[in-house]
Amino acid sequence: MLKLSRMISVLSLRPAISNPTAAAPFSLYFHCQPSTLLGKTTKIKPLKNPNFLPPSLSLTNSLANYSKPSNANHIRGLQTESGISGEIHVIVGPMFAGKTTTLLKRMKLASSNGRFQGISIRNSCHLDRTLKDLCFTGRIKEAVGILCRTGEKVHTETYSLLLQECIFRKEYKKGRRIHWQMIVVGFVPDEYLKIKLLIMYAKAGDLGTAHILFDTLLVKTLISWNAMIAGYVQKCLEELGLSLYHEMRQCGWIPDQYTFASVFRACSSLATLDQGKQAHGILIKSQISPNIVIISALMDMYFKCSSPCDGFQVFDKSSDRNVITWTALISGYGLHGRVSDVLESFHQMINEGIRPNQITFLAVLSACSHGGLVLEGREYFSSMMRDYGVQPRNKHYAVMVDLLGRAGRLEEAYAFVQTSPCKEHPAVWGALLGACKLHGNMDMIKLAAKNFFELEPENAGKYVVLSNAYATSGLWSNVAEIRCLMKGSGIKKEPGYSMIEVHKEANFFFMGHNTHKQTEQIYCIIRDLTCILKDAGYVPELSIELEQITAAQH
Repeated sequence: MLKLSRMISVLSLRPAISNPTAAAPFSLYFHCQPSTLLGKTTKIKPLKNPNFLPPSLSLTNSLANYSKPSNANHIRGLQTESGISGEIHVIVGPMFAGKTTTLLKRMKLASSNGRFQGISIRNSCHLDRTLKDLCFTGRIKEAVGILCRTGEKVHTETYSLLLQECIFRKEYKKGRRIHWQMIVVGFVPDEYLKIKLLIMYAKAGDLGTAHILFDTLLVKTLISWNAMIAGYVQKCLEELGLSLYHEMRQCGWIPDQYTFASVFRACSSLATLDQGKQAHGILIKSQISPNIVIISALMDMYFKCSSPCDGFQVFDKSSDRNVITWTALISGYGLHGRVSDVLESFHQMINEGIRPNQITFLAVLSACSHGGLVLEGREYFSSMMRDYGVQPRNKHYAVMVDLLGRAGRLEEAYAFVQTSPCKEHPAVWGALLGACKLHGNMDMIKLAAKNFFELEPENAGKYVVLSNAYATSGLWSNVAEIRCLMKGSGIKKEPGYSMIEVHKEANFFFMGHNTHKQTEQIYCIIRDLTCILKDAGYVPELSIELEQITAAQH
């Protein structure tokens, strides 16, 4: 490889300048073949006419032929009034990227020792062009690095392109660096850039910063409203998302497809059927043609709000059916334990020529597990890869363990875990532990618990699963030991709760907390119902009640 000293001497070329004090800029262009980067006798010669750059060597053409191995490397040195200095453009193919990067790093190191002067890009046009070219070639990391090192402002379009690339590639940390650079250099973003930043922060889950940007907007567009609503829903803050949706409606904005997709998702998570129906009515009145995303979200909302008939009607009226809508239908039926409808819909989908995906098979296998269909579940699991080329994942193996465990085939389930490629995944051991808890096999519980805790021991859910397994078998000393271990390790489990909507008002009931304003009346009704059930022959499962009391005490 060309030695660094020789490269520096070639770039300097002070004897070749007849008038070094001339004010007019002087440009030198060098051309070398890519193969010379790997050789030991590389020679770089200046062109005969240094003021002329052939079209074949221009930066645009070089980028157009970026992927060609025969493309030449171009190094351009710009002389300013202070001497030989300026930017170095190196356009190389992927096979030479590492060599060139190493060379430039060595040149940068030498510049810090005063051996080579490399002045960064001061011309905003050159900087904008360089950053855009790096974005177009997918080199967002280099683009953000150059932007932050130069300390210069760039055009609004360049900032927008950089932020869009960070959003597309989910490089939210780099997006924050771009925002930080704007603040440092004193660049004031316009309304369009504020919305870009808002979307970036909302997708990154930083809703505090996103809301600050949202409040500073002079005109809140539908895009900004949608970004905030989607951000809250994705962060599992569905109530705040719906509140923002109603505020948007009060401001006179008409929702679009993106708004409805977020609203239906929020209603399905909260199981608020009335609000979901109201949003569905607004969708119909708006005469918006629903897409696949809205249809699947609407079906999911109706199924999770215990209205499967409405969910099927949405599917039946849909003219554009694909694997997403069929999977939403199959999953909805499985949610309500309608195993026969799940299998019937699955085969109807196959007959219509639609290939199932991983989520489809997960819903089918789960239905077989809850329906006790061991043979059918085995056949569907085998057909995934054999007939449709769908590679089973960790969740599929966990469902198969649950299928065998629910049927009482604990030894077979354990052998399945040992031979599966996912035996190091906690989900399969959790499924086995749950099956052992169901059948009260303490030997298998201890075996499954040992492997379960070796994987992600800081997971609070594992302690609760094991505690429940011990409680089912009446081993209360073990339950107390697990709870003390959790308390001593500082591990906390989010309390479980139930939510019931009455007269459009959501009522939450947390385990171990009597904070509801009608707690006394509710307990009176429960005691009356319990007496009626006992008269009808109901026998309460005291182990579960004792377990809940123990959990509340700890």
